[in-house]
Amino acid sequence: AAVPWDVPPGVPAYAAAAAALGAELTVPELVQTVVLTRTQARSTAMPDTEALARVAGIRASLVLHLAITRVRVLAEELTAEYGADCPVAVVAFASRPNQIVLRGTLADIADHVEGAGLKHTAVIVVGRALGVREQPDVACSHLYDPARERHRGE
Repeated sequence: AAVPWDVPPGVPAYAAAAAALGAELTVPELVQTVVLTRTQARSTAMPDTEALARVAGIRASLVLHLAITRVRVLAEELTAEYGADCPVAVVAFASRPNQIVLRGTLADIADHVEGAGLKHTAVIVVGRALGVREQPDVACSHLYDPARERHRGE
């Protein structure tokens, strides 16, 4: 949309990841919710009301923190709600000089992550909003629609 942007120091990892991807996490009439969460770990249980399968049921853009070592299991679990072809991105070391960006689908993202040897400092972003750049018929945010700008002063 030709809107200038920058990544200031200290932004949350999910925001830095979205900037690195050049992606909006919400898209009109496609997905309007972003869920920031983590998953069950050996050390800390998740409340039953926040189980990944329940959260995935709303099909929001999903950002998973502290989950990279479980990417294969998570991708399999999310496929039931999002579909195997759902776009996924992994951003490791977001906004740092050694940043790594991997793109794929729920069907193949684990192979990409394992191939890159990622073990920490990464977020996993899942959702249909990530595929909008490849779909020219889907409109991005109406805030940046040139027609809206023309009518703003009227």
